[in-house]
Amino acid sequence: MPGHRIREVVPGSIADELGVAAGDRLLSVNNRPIADVMDYEQLCSGTVLELRFEGEGGEYWADVEKYEAERLGLVFDTPLMSPQRSCANRCVFCFVDQLPPGLRPSLYFKDDDWRLSMMTGNYITLTNVGEAEFARILRLRAGPLYISVHATDQHVRGFMLGQGGGAPVMERLRALRRANIPFHMQIVVCPGVNDGQVLDETLFDLETLRPCARSVAVVPVGLTRFREGLYPLRPFTADEAGRVIGLVEARQERCRAETGGSFAFLADEFYLKAGRRLPPPSHYEDFAQLENGVGMVAWLYRSFGESSCKTNENASAPRLSVATGVLAAPVIGGLAGRVNPNAAVYAVKNRFFGENITVAGLVTGGDLIAQLKGRDLGDRLLIPESMLRCGEPVFLDGVTPGEVQAALGVPVRAVGTDSLCAGLLGIGDN
Repeated sequence: MPGHRIREVVPGSIADELGVAAGDRLLSVNNRPIADVMDYEQLCSGTVLELRFEGEGGEYWADVEKYEAERLGLVFDTPLMSPQRSCANRCVFCFVDQLPPGLRPSLYFKDDDWRLSMMTGNYITLTNVGEAEFARILRLRAGPLYISVHATDQHVRGFMLGQGGGAPVMERLRALRRANIPFHMQIVVCPGVNDGQVLDETLFDLETLRPCARSVAVVPVGLTRFREGLYPLRPFTADEAGRVIGLVEARQERCRAETGGSFAFLADEFYLKAGRRLPPPSHYEDFAQLENGVGMVAWLYRSFGESSCKTNENASAPRLSVATGVLAAPVIGGLAGRVNPNAAVYAVKNRFFGENITVAGLVTGGDLIAQLKGRDLGDRLLIPESMLRCGEPVFLDGVTPGEVQAALGVPVRAVGTDSLCAGLLGIGDN
């Protein structure tokens, strides 16, 4: 059917006052059809609108005068107002290809949708965007975008993305710069593939795209135990992680001398793997790559420093425990010791995905139960919010916090980096 079905009308909104009803369809704005949410947002940003709808009684029109930022109050069946676009790449490091069977279906969907990149910060390769659609990105000035580069050598990038002969990216990045569209980038580094000279040349090329190129995250490849039949990759050794740090730090020094900013930022995992001291919070500037595991420890330290929580020397501090990934456990242990001498920190090995996976966000409910059952967990167990699906209380293996709570016999509370200190002191507990 033509148009876009309206699932809900926000009470008291412009659409509500117009008499638009759930189930009606929006057909056009200012006589222009709407392909998706990007068209909708752009067309509805004006102050004078002519809207065409279809309801139970047929088509009807509505004229609207509003403030530029004022929203109509329409909620559509799908957030994108069109199907989500999937990825056709066969990346040698793709995490989806390394998942075991039997997980929830949404985990197996390979997203490469530039609209979600702009809206939620998802990384895209631009290899699944045709010329007409890329021209639309430039016309809409859609940004900021988050782009997976991995290598600017098109043959190395083509190999990494499973594109055969090559997958050039610099031409499109330069087009974004010419259109003054801001973008952030990431490089997933695989030992022996795109590290060393390839990484150095990639960073050099990306530096030429500033200032529209805002930052680039350098992150290590994540490898699960489910890699049968896939390209043979391995994790970084401590010495190799140290060499990557040295290479990136040399480029950071040049960038700071030229522009005052580091531009390229390393994932915390590199420093922890190499046994190096992590940079202070000021190093990460605006923490633009925090969701990529870049600067999370520094953010945690800063949150602790800015928190109203004070060191608790009272022996009556709550007895509790914290479960986290192997990588973060020493950091969390040190912070916990500052405020609560009665807090025990447990490093949970990732038996579900494999012990090469050491980050807290990929720890499953099943591993929590198997490794913490019978332990002295005190009166409650704290876990990072990152272990749970955003907006839904469930671990990657489908286990719920309630099931973990029942199995371990203690209340389970998920905390974020901003609320860890309060959680350690029992502030906010019922």
